[in-house]
Amino acid sequence: MPARAAATNPARDPPCDPARNERQMRPPALRLSPWTGTASALGVVEIFAWGSTYYLMAVLAGPMAADTGWSPGAIAAGVSVGLLVSGLSAPRVGRLIRRTGGRPVLAAGMGLIAAGLALLGLAESLPVYFAAWVVLGLGMSGGLYDAAFSTLGRLFGRDARAAITQLTLWGGFASTVCWPLSAWLVGELGWRGACLFYAALHVGVTLPICLLLLPRAPAVAPPDRDAAQPAPETPPSLLDVRLLAILATGVTFSMVSAILAIHLVTLLSAQGYQVAAAIAVGTLIGPAQVAARVGEMMGRGRHHPIWTMGAATTLVLAGVAGLVLGAPASAALIAYGAGNGLWSIARGVLPLALFGPELYAETMGRIAKPVLIAGAAAPTIGALIIDTAGPAVMLDVLAAAALVPVVAMVVLAAHLKAARPAPSI
Repeated sequence: MPARAAATNPARDPPCDPARNERQMRPPALRLSPWTGTASALGVVEIFAWGSTYYLMAVLAGPMAADTGWSPGAIAAGVSVGLLVSGLSAPRVGRLIRRTGGRPVLAAGMGLIAAGLALLGLAESLPVYFAAWVVLGLGMSGGLYDAAFSTLGRLFGRDARAAITQLTLWGGFASTVCWPLSAWLVGELGWRGACLFYAALHVGVTLPICLLLLPRAPAVAPPDRDAAQPAPETPPSLLDVRLLAILATGVTFSMVSAILAIHLVTLLSAQGYQVAAAIAVGTLIGPAQVAARVGEMMGRGRHHPIWTMGAATTLVLAGVAGLVLGAPASAALIAYGAGNGLWSIARGVLPLALFGPELYAETMGRIAKPVLIAGAAAPTIGALIIDTAGPAVMLDVLAAAALVPVVAMVVLAAHLKAARPAPSI
């Protein structure tokens, strides 16, 4: 029996359309997450914001002292002034981001950093130098990680975790990009010219990025006094176990990292390392930070942020304890760098997970204040301990301090487990 010809239905089988067929054969377009462009734009901003403030004096301090005759201690004190001002300003910055969104705050931060750098480049006396760092501190409060994290939380809510992780990956290259750039600028333009160059860069690059490429967040509407509604939420109090654990971790991490950033060569030299070898080993911290952040990003947020913070605290403790116990400095600093890299992420995503996006910006501002103040005081405290008790005692103190965040995370995990229903950990 002959086979029946396949029936055709013009309604179901339209005429051949070559263009339509070609479109169907194309691979699907790459779909980027809604936060990718914002995080990348902020990443460029953070590279130059960190590189021209926090990391600036690592290159400029020597030429500045040689040119002006100012003591190294006075020059280093300028950075402490900037961090102190930044910490004191942080709560107000958090409230501003919550009310107005991050774009105007970050733009103002870039403008203040530009003004501070211009004043720094023109400073002929120590009072003007310290005034420049006051302006820079105001800019840092509105332009570094805490403001950027708060902005991402304001824009993307609970989905901001991936954006924060990507942002810290960009920020990890701040010293890698800006230390060589600063050294080249000092050689070509002098330290004053380097400051003025960075000021112009912020006016011409980072400020327009903030104004043109960051989305506008809707402002928080003022409450209707005539409408019946529940009382607005308030930030967590200092009696909240969750906030206390984060504060204990942040303050301790800030002090440990600041002391190691300033005094690492001194501490390694006391253990028998030559200066060049100590510097070479210290360069392992940066790649370890970036590698840890890449690993966190590949995890795609499948785990609760408390595990990220737990890994960060454990690795930092292992690294500092390794230095105390005489382990190879390379291995110890890789562990420390990985922990420090994870902490940069966890400090942004853990408060978001615990307290929610509604008060995230304001909560971040409250957390940033003591953390930045501790970071400002730490280099001086470290120098005092080294001068009076010696580098070995300083390492012992650092190891004891690094134990505090581990205990804080254990307490926090137990609290979350007992306070169910809570985010699963």
